[in-house]
Amino acid sequence: MPKKNIENREDIALLVRNFYDKIRADKEIGPFFNGIITHWEPHLEKLTDFWEMNLFGGKMYKGNPLEVHNKADDYFGNTISSNEFGIWLNLWFATLEEHFEGENVEILKRRARKMGTFLMVSIYENRAKNK
Repeated sequence: MPKKNIENREDIALLVRNFYDKIRADKEIGPFFNGIITHWEPHLEKLTDFWEMNLFGGKMYKGNPLEVHNKADDYFGNTISSNEFGIWLNLWFATLEEHFEGENVEILKRRARKMGTFLMVSIYENRAKNK
């Protein structure tokens, strides 16, 4: 199947769905996601909103990723580490490269790297605050 540029919401939705199929099946990080997300369709829509806004602007994403990830880390007994973020990032890159090419792929790689860093720092700060 030929690769294409990421051009619209439908492309973002394809990316998000294929990415989370990989996440859910992963032996190391799948249990974190499958253990806390009970309604996948609304979650996938929200994540499509997030990445669409992140790449194209427009419609505002409604949510607080830092708070959500801090609560997830609390729920799992402060066991989320940089290892899980590394797996997440590798699966994101693999999914992007599997389906797409072009400048927007590189933009989404950079933004995912930054987001992973922000989330991990926030988790460590939240742990220190809650000691």
